[in-house]
Formats: sequence, structure tokens, C-alpha cells
Amino acid sequence: MYRHLTYIKTLATALLLVALTACSGSKNEASEEAVEAPKDIRYGIDADLYRLETGEVQEGETVGRILNGFGVSARLIDKLDKASKEAFPLRNIRPGHKYTAFIHEDSLYAPHLDYLAYEKSVSEYVVFGFVGDSVTITKGEKPTTVRRTKKSAVIESSLWGAIMEADLPYALAAELEDIYQWTVDFFGIQAGDDFTVIYDEKFIDDTVSIGIGRVWGAKFNHAGKTRYAIPFRQGDKLQYWEADGGSLRKNILKAPLKFSRISSGFSYSRLHPVHKVRRPHTGVDYAAPSGTPVRAVADGVVTFRGWGGGGGNTIKIKHAGNLMTGYLHLRGFAKGIVVGARVTQGQLIGYVGSTGTSTGPHLDYRIWKNGTPINPLKVPQEPTEPINEKNRAKFEFVRDRIIAELEGEVKPEEIITQVDSIVLPEPIPTDSLTQKAQ
Repeated sequence: MYRHLTYIKTLATALLLVALTACSGSKNEASEEAVEAPKDIRYGIDADLYRLETGEVQEGETVGRILNGFGVSARLIDKLDKASKEAFPLRNIRPGHKYTAFIHEDSLYAPHLDYLAYEKSVSEYVVFGFVGDSVTITKGEKPTTVRRTKKSAVIESSLWGAIMEADLPYALAAELEDIYQWTVDFFGIQAGDDFTVIYDEKFIDDTVSIGIGRVWGAKFNHAGKTRYAIPFRQGDKLQYWEADGGSLRKNILKAPLKFSRISSGFSYSRLHPVHKVRRPHTGVDYAAPSGTPVRAVADGVVTFRGWGGGGGNTIKIKHAGNLMTGYLHLRGFAKGIVVGARVTQGQLIGYVGSTGTSTGPHLDYRIWKNGTPINPLKVPQEPTEPINEKNRAKFEFVRDRIIAELEGEVKPEEIITQVDSIVLPEPIPTDSLTQKAQ
């Protein structure tokens, strides 16, 4: 009998332990699920705790009117107006911008506005808080996500046209023009030219593109030549290099301005558009809107700045190698551009205009070699300093992986994600290779 009771007690204890363990496990699982459940955080607020209402500021609408519509008293609105003068004056809201109201309901189901989030821009916002009898103003910025993207496009008319046709970020066109401005003649783009580019694109809320980050590499097929652009830091500056280690930067830019077209070329017998007679035109005309920035094509010294007769407002710059460049028909001159001033390649020197003998806004760009006019489109370009030998191995490591990614697919671990402190992989010992072969 005693043994029977002992057995029953032991069995009951075991069953109790199993039940407790199962219960504990169930609680732990529930706890883990609760921890892992994602929260809907918007503008830094747990949106799961509120009912949300979204809207858009209408023409003539004020913050006061919006808040009043959510039951905020005039006294609290006045208090908010005074408190927000430093952080974000309420008069700064603009029509068309979005706002979100965070509303909670009390035990009697009466709605109360706790927060109103106003979007200053796609990424920036300000939150007005109403807790009891106090007000708060908090500024913030939405988190951004970055996606590495590879895209290709064929050019039918222009780089910008191809970018728009392929629905790529407009900023990509400007980046490619900056990278290839020394080596690709963007005014001589031909139908059928194409490019492939790898870049970081920034997103808000995973859907709204807000621009691009670093360009990780590009391949541009133009006029029968393929030009790679490989990012690599030599010295204290990140630059883009050709596949052989030559710099894409050259001693002279392809053109002194962007976003234009060639309206007249170099000729010794051109029909003058005003005088209607044939005469030499020893320059290249770039048609562009008045005010378009004009930049120095190379380092040099200003030798003339003033009225050039039929050439209107004119700048002449002397460069190394007995080269002289001229910029005619300018609307005006950039600050600091005077005779004797030193300018650097790419520096703003003036603005496109239609001064002098001209039928419309354009830049007449000229180059002289030893005093003799030469065609600006055929000036030989000398590269700047190439990759030096101590950096050659690291550059080739980066180059090979970037080109592999441009040409196809690479393993995630082989993707170049930084170029500031490249560590080369350890070479495989030759004895290991011998054993593997055996």
C-alpha cells in the first residue's frame, strides 16, 4: 500500500513538472513572439497605439486651422506658436506638404490629438506634441536605405534622354558627365552609344528615391571605344581611373560648359549668320540658355577680360604648352575674374550670353596653339598622374571586381563596398596548390 502511494506521488510530481515545463515553454515562446513582433514606428512614434489620419496642407491653410479641426484649443495653439518660433515657426508650413495626426481615444471614446507630424521635405519632418497642458516640438529625419544598383541604357539622342527613357535618377546624368567630362565628347554622342553603371540609390520608406550616393563603376561605349571608370583613392582624393590605371582626368576638359549643343563648328569658310558673307570661324559655338555657367577648361592665367568688339564680353586664358583659350559673347564675368588672376580647371569664369555680334545666347569657344587657331574638338589631351606602382596591386584588385560586376554577376563577398582601406587577400601557399592537384 505504501509503495503504491509513493508511486502515485512520484507520478503526480512528474506530471506536474511536465505541465509546468510545457507552460513555461509556452510562456517563453509567447514572450519571444512578443519581442519579435515588429512595431509600426512613424516619425519616431509607435503608431500601433493610435488611430492615424493623414492629410495635405491646402492653399491658405494654417497649422492653427488644422489643429483646431482636431479639437486642439486656441490656448494650446497659441502656446505652440510661441514655443515653436525658434525650432520651426508655424508660418513656415507650405501647401502640398503632408501631415499625419496621431489620435487616441479615452475611456469614453472621445478622440484626443497627441501628435501632429508635418513633413518639411521628403526626408525631414517636425512633430508637434500635445501632452496634457504642455506642448513639444521635435524635429527629425526619416531613416534612409541604400540599394546598390546596376543599370544599362542605350543612347538614342543624348545622355539625359537615355537617363529619362530608362527611368533612372536624373542625378546619374550629372555624375556620369562629371566622371567622363575629360574623355567623352557629350556633344558628339551618337545613336547606339551605351553605358552600364553601378551606383548607390537612396530611398525613404523603401519606396521614395531621394538621390544617389557613390558611383561604384561605369562602362561607357562611345565612338567605338570602351571607357571604364574605376573608383580608387590615391593620395587624399577619390578619383576615377581607366582600366589600365590611367586617370580619367586630363590636362584639358572636352568642353567649357554642360547641358548645351554645338550650333556651329570650326571652319575657315562659314556663312556668317549676321553679315551673310563667308568668313573664317575659328571656334566652336555652343548654344545654351543665357546664364549657363562657363568654366575654365584647364589651369591658367587670365590675360584678357573685357569687351572684345564683335565677340562681346570676352575672357582669354593662357595655359601650359603655349595654349590660349577664349570665351566670347558672355553675359557677364564670375567674381574674381580679372587680368592676372590664376584659375583652376573647372573653375567658374563667366556666364553664357549674347553680347557683341550675336543672334542668340551661345558661347563661342576658341583655342590657339602658339598663336595659331586650332579646332577645340581636336585638341590632344594628356592624362594627369597615373596609378603609381605602390598602389598598382590594390588598384587592380578593385578594378577586376568592378569590371566583373559591370560585365555580369559576382559573389556577394567579392563586391567592392569601400575603397579607402583595401586589404589584399593572402596568397594561397604553393604547397597547398600542389597537394590539391595531387
